[in-house]
Amino acid sequence: MHRSVRLPMAASMALIALCGIAQAQQQPTPSPNMSFFVTSKGPGKGADLGGLAGADAHCQMLAQAAGAGGKTWHAYLSTTAGPLPPNTPAAAEPGKTINARDRIGKGPWQNAKGAVVAKDVDDLHANPNINKETLLDEKGERIKVRGDTPNMHDMLTGSDMQGRAFPGNMNLTCNNWSSSDKGSAMLGHGDREGIADTVYQHSPFAAHMSRSCSPPDLVATGGNGLFYCFAQ
Repeated sequence: MHRSVRLPMAASMALIALCGIAQAQQQPTPSPNMSFFVTSKGPGKGADLGGLAGADAHCQMLAQAAGAGGKTWHAYLSTTAGPLPPNTPAAAEPGKTINARDRIGKGPWQNAKGAVVAKDVDDLHANPNINKETLLDEKGERIKVRGDTPNMHDMLTGSDMQGRAFPGNMNLTCNNWSSSDKGSAMLGHGDREGIADTVYQHSPFAAHMSRSCSPPDLVATGGNGLFYCFAQ
């Protein structure tokens, strides 16, 4: 009797193991030339990314987990010179204006499936191949956009349509990516789609402002605290 019980149990365990192998084989494998992706998740504190250093580290961590950690990754984010509010965290780096376009290298950049999203910085800000089909995370999985549930097409950028920072007194960087309750963030539409047929709604870098910097308010307008990562 014990023997008859052991045989079905062994067969079940073998079936579970085979299913696990099949699922692992079905996972997308990023292209070895991947140099662009959207974060599959944020750090979990809305637009508080720990400043540029924290955002870059998040890009690097996700790339490492996907097997692309041999490159140096940077977040596509701008920061602005002051004045910032009192008691601003040191991560905000007050006094520094940094343009997102100046910190991502020269290109070209490819997504996880090898599709070229831009050949250089000028191409990226003039005619990028960024849309709902090429908007992939570090694992090669498509980001949920308009028409999906939930819609997560809002990308944190803090930048204008040319990838440059706004004046500091506008605080469109959530205190230079160090706050989840102060300021707001400029957002791009990763799928290049919006509620109106305007140049802004089609911009992957400067479509509209967020309500605030908190996780709920980023979700409310169609985001999830995600951002672009580029390898230099």
